[in-house]
Amino acid sequence: MSSQKVTFTNSAGQQLAAIMEMPDSMPPKGYALFAHCFTCNKNLTAVKNIGRALNSKGIAVLRFDFTGLGESEGDFENTNFSSNIEDLLSAAQFLKENYEAPNIMIGHSLGGAAAIYAAAILDSVKVVATIGTPGDPSHVTHLFKNGIEHINEHGVANVSIGGRPFTIKKQFLDDIKEKDLQHTVHHLHKPILILHSPQDSTVGIESAAAIYQAAHHPKSFISLHGADHLLSNAADSAYVGAMIAAWSERYIEDAVA
Repeated sequence: MSSQKVTFTNSAGQQLAAIMEMPDSMPPKGYALFAHCFTCNKNLTAVKNIGRALNSKGIAVLRFDFTGLGESEGDFENTNFSSNIEDLLSAAQFLKENYEAPNIMIGHSLGGAAAIYAAAILDSVKVVATIGTPGDPSHVTHLFKNGIEHINEHGVANVSIGGRPFTIKKQFLDDIKEKDLQHTVHHLHKPILILHSPQDSTVGIESAAAIYQAAHHPKSFISLHGADHLLSNAADSAYVGAMIAAWSERYIEDAVA
């Protein structure tokens, strides 16, 4: 595979950092766009491993940092779930203008919820895969539940998420409360693959059930037995990438045929 650092502009005019990974076999069978988890970045080991697994199956992958995270410009405190969706749309436009419009959308955790919303907007996307994704975007607030009262009272709070400091504003809470993921999933009408671990202590397996029940067929579920939320075991993330590649291939081929 070949890997290249690239940048693109989001809807606010900020530069977002990304990595474009192309498979050795050309042309690619498909182009995947990856949305990382809440407060994570494109260089999470699991994201890299999933990308490599997809590359090995002939699928190109664009992974990037959401606004205010990793190497991307902007302030995280001014972002929200809606801005994540906008970032995904900007990334898709970059792919369309420089390579090929994405036909596979992949998201991890809250990134999976954003991926569903973006896939509902983008005609080019034929399939969606979610990994450890909450059934409701507001689920993410449990990561900083001790700061919610302060946020509601003062409009902002400094919180610790995964041992790192972040500033969360009330507009973030208001934004995720407005989002009805179940409604979006129900009206998606695109093949969806839901990957989730029964042992996920961050986002419970009931979230996978909620997304599955809301979705129309074709829909598939793969149990990531024994995996943690961040897929810290390399074998788990490699398995996820291989399963997404194998599952998506028939739908991409059907779309081309």
